[in-house]
Amino acid sequence: MTDRRRRKDPGSRQQDVAEYLVRVGTASAQDLADRFDVSLVTAHRDLDELARRGLVRKYHGGVTALPSSVFESNVTYRRQSAVAAKRAIARSAVALIEPGMSVLFDDSTTTLALAELAVDIDPLTVVTNFAPIVQLMMGRKNIRLIALGGEYNELHDSFVGSPCVESARALRADLGFYSFAGVSDGGVYHQEQEIVTTKRALLTVTARRVLLVDHTKLGRTALHRVGELADFERVVTDAGADEAALRDLADHDVRTTVADAP
Repeated sequence: MTDRRRRKDPGSRQQDVAEYLVRVGTASAQDLADRFDVSLVTAHRDLDELARRGLVRKYHGGVTALPSSVFESNVTYRRQSAVAAKRAIARSAVALIEPGMSVLFDDSTTTLALAELAVDIDPLTVVTNFAPIVQLMMGRKNIRLIALGGEYNELHDSFVGSPCVESARALRADLGFYSFAGVSDGGVYHQEQEIVTTKRALLTVTARRVLLVDHTKLGRTALHRVGELADFERVVTDAGADEAALRDLADHDVRTTVADAP
């Protein structure tokens, strides 16, 4: 189907462009102009709008949905990234959750994979600021759900900021599961200050903390160092982790579980 009709509706075309970039990761403005049958000027205008909304990152010669040290990919892209690794991590980590616990899940797609396996644990109290986990847990009779409110962040599909921080600090959960954009040199990292502030607060409200990170996060850093590996009782990663990354974790005396591939 030609994109002539879509050219009359910039919002629909921009959504199509965003979905395409989620699939391919990176493209040039000329590639997008050709694919969507628009001028190069229109392609750049669409990309400017998507970049303004935080959905993509422009660089010289093109645009990308991939993360950088200062840019976190949007949640749609992250939900399609390293899916098998995240499921393996979830299968390993779910054994740590016992009936009757209060469990915090932070706003990450790896904790979402775990939450999808935890829905049948009876009873369970779930605390989260991540909208997909809220939606997953709503209406389940075995789940007591505590949704942390705050300012809604479309890029992350989560609630952040001062109201979320204050709500979290009024609670004390048994166990927390967290994920970050990077793990390196004995620390955990994230790109955005607003998310960093919220994650730091969430780290303070659980008696025990478990770090869930697929192998692509190991050895990476980002702009903000959020916390220390010593804050966590265990790291769960997947079989894609290389020996150097695992040695680095061992050098920082963190207990590490490598999830088996299915």
